[in-house]
Amino acid sequence: MITDWQFYALAIPAVILLGLAKGGFTGIGALSLPLIAFAVDPVQGAAITLPIMIAQDVVGVWAFRRSVDWALIGWMLPGAVAGIALGYIFAANVTAQAVLAAVGAISIAFGVYRLWMDRHAFPRAAARMPEWVGALFGVVAGFTSQIAHAGQPPYQLWVLPRRMPPLMLAGTTAVFFAAVNWIKVPAYLALGQFTAANLATTAALLPVAIASTFAGVSLIRRIPAERFYTAIHVLMVAVGAALIWEAMR
Repeated sequence: MITDWQFYALAIPAVILLGLAKGGFTGIGALSLPLIAFAVDPVQGAAITLPIMIAQDVVGVWAFRRSVDWALIGWMLPGAVAGIALGYIFAANVTAQAVLAAVGAISIAFGVYRLWMDRHAFPRAAARMPEWVGALFGVVAGFTSQIAHAGQPPYQLWVLPRRMPPLMLAGTTAVFFAAVNWIKVPAYLALGQFTAANLATTAALLPVAIASTFAGVSLIRRIPAERFYTAIHVLMVAVGAALIWEAMR
């Protein structure tokens, strides 16, 4: 188990963000891994947080299990499997600094994308594309999810323009990323990251994640969402830039 207090000074806020994301603040969980990457290897950080995400997925899947667009998942999931495989190959064959830079770049891309999205309506172009194009978005979502637990932007680029009913969107998203997270497990096993120390660290952080999930459900009704999201997304850009600088050093 990791005992360094500096790790927990970053990991606890990161896990709180994961919990808040599952509790209703969609998207802010993408900042969690970039934060942890300041304390440990990003691949190790991703392995520590993956079981937490899987545990949190249970709530979402159970809550929305009757509102799922299975056809959309059927098109996207095979691509996501390919993307996860590409992410595994990337992480297994490059240096830790390269992975750190990739996490930073994905963090910047996510933050800029969300800031842009907050100011522009989604075009309906994706709704007019052939269904098989969803597999290509799935590849990108799988890759970014494997590297940085940040599969939301490419997923949203394909799904949100389709203007799904809210419950259907919530259920489809919950099931898709629950499946993606389980598919990532063999990759992290192959990378040798599910060690006893990492799993013990996960267990220590899990109560924080569960408590913050329930907190998110409560806070989503009280906090002005627009300012909160803007602050998080600006922070993602800044953290991403800092990670790239650290990798270059």
